[in-house]
Amino acid sequence: MALQLAGEPRLAQQIREAAARGSLSHAVILSGRGDLAAAARFAAAAMECEGAGERPCGVCGPCRKVLKGTHPDVIAVEDTEHKNIAVEILRQKVADAYILPNEGRRKVYCFPDCSRLDPKAQNVLLKVLEEGPPHAAFLFCAENSAVLLPTIRSRAEEWKLAPGPEDVYSEDARRLCALLCGGETPAIVHFCVGLENSKMSREELRELLSSARSLLAAALAACYTGGGEKQARQMARQIGKRRLAAYIEILEGLARQCAYNISVGHLAGALAAALTA
Repeated sequence: MALQLAGEPRLAQQIREAAARGSLSHAVILSGRGDLAAAARFAAAAMECEGAGERPCGVCGPCRKVLKGTHPDVIAVEDTEHKNIAVEILRQKVADAYILPNEGRRKVYCFPDCSRLDPKAQNVLLKVLEEGPPHAAFLFCAENSAVLLPTIRSRAEEWKLAPGPEDVYSEDARRLCALLCGGETPAIVHFCVGLENSKMSREELRELLSSARSLLAAALAACYTGGGEKQARQMARQIGKRRLAAYIEILEGLARQCAYNISVGHLAGALAAALTA
């Protein structure tokens, strides 16, 4: 069975048909609020796939390497040292694009978050997008393609992900996670005191903790993939893998305790103590 792209059957079919025709574009913008990182991996796998049937097959050597993030010719363009991707990094990638692939069909450069590409950096890419070598391909991930210059958009094909479901994270869960990003102890304690004063039930508290835990898990995944929604990516950058894992463990434990006859006030106090320790 060919590789699937969860929640995106239309886009998966679009990519497969283009791969079958040999017409996968050298420059693609993946836009929308879905899992852009997964869509980029799927597209990159289609570009590198050596399977005999539908591409990407998900089982050939190149596909497996792309999905594990170990393919030497699928390169994530990132800059962990600066808020925006430095122009020098873009120039290095442009120069590298003219070198033949190590082992794959193409060299695929993935941009996990195009909001980190300022206009000056984007202009560095124009020539390689217009006149680059046939083996070079570029995947731009952007919730809103408008963050890219018109000159970039005119040189690329845009693939839109299907509209996502209603927000799966509660407003309070998002607020708690935003406070964890800020790391200010008084604000976190004030939030937890507010939970006690709100007179919520243990079940409502459990739902809040579970929702926040899910958002933290999405942020932890973003540490490895660079994808996901905006708040998850921000949390990945500001909190980091180790603290995210610790917060997830705390929320999981307290969510389980909500099943017992423990007061919300006691649980809220335990939450404040654990998160600010």
